[in-house]
This record gives sequence, C-alpha cells and structure tokens, in this order.
Amino acid sequence: MVLFINPPSTNFGNYLSMSAEPLENHLLILEDDQGRKEFTLEKPVYSIGRDRDCNIRLRSQFVSRHHATLVRLPRKNSHHGYYYRIVDGDAKGKPSSNGLMINGRKVGAYDLRNEDEIVFGPQVRAIYYLLKNIQPPGPTDASEYDITLINPGMTDDMDDF
Repeated sequence: MVLFINPPSTNFGNYLSMSAEPLENHLLILEDDQGRKEFTLEKPVYSIGRDRDCNIRLRSQFVSRHHATLVRLPRKNSHHGYYYRIVDGDAKGKPSSNGLMINGRKVGAYDLRNEDEIVFGPQVRAIYYLLKNIQPPGPTDASEYDITLINPGMTDDMDDF
C-alpha cells in the first residue's frame, strides 16, 4: 500500500516564514576522579565543588569545596531564552584556590557558550552544551490533509506515466 499525503490548499509559505521559537536545553558533562556524569541545567543557580552541599559535586582533592557558581540569566532580546554564567568561587564571592580555566584561559567569570571547556583542576573538567531544537509552527490537525490510499496493484498502471 502506498500512502500519498496531499497538503491542503492553504499557502505553506505562511507556515515557513513564521519564526519558530527555539527550545533550549543546557547540558553540562563532567569528568572527574569518579568518571563521567551528565547534568541537565534547569535551576537558576548551581553550586559546583567538592562539598557535600554543592548541587554539582566534584570528586577530586584538587578542587575547592565551593569551586564555582553557575547563574542562569535572561538572554537579551528574547522572552524565553537564557544562558548560564559561571563565576569562580562561591555565591558569597570567595574565590576558589586554583581558579577556573575556560577554553584554556583563566577567568573570574564567563558567559558560557556551546562546547566551552571548563577546567576546575587536574583531571577535572566539564563541557557545556547548548542544544537548540526548533519547535514546529503550531499543532498539526489531521483534518488539514487529504490522505489518498492506493492499492499496490494500482501502481503497475502508473509505470506508463
């Protein structure tokens, strides 16, 4: 059986020109002395460090108890988008002992972008990913389509075209 879907007579150019709102997923992949872990970032603030109270716990003697803080900030000119800024040290402003390296450069604070590498100490690093999915322009209603079913035996006649 062959299935043909014929679009409705409406102008699809209107659908294609509509701006789809990107859906963002923020992901932090961490590697430390205990292996690899993935964290989906959704909260407004994360504490990162060796301490048990940290949201993202680093397993290494070479990192500070409160090594860094991730803060979610709204993206300018966007109603729904946001980004994460990583700041060296705890939420009270006390810096870590060894600092942060982002993409090979020592920084005190940095607005994360897709595939940034964060080094907290020897053999303790993370990669930040900003994954964007495009949402379709609107819900699809099955009544919008004319569906024609063709019996496979009917396709033999189509070879003449």
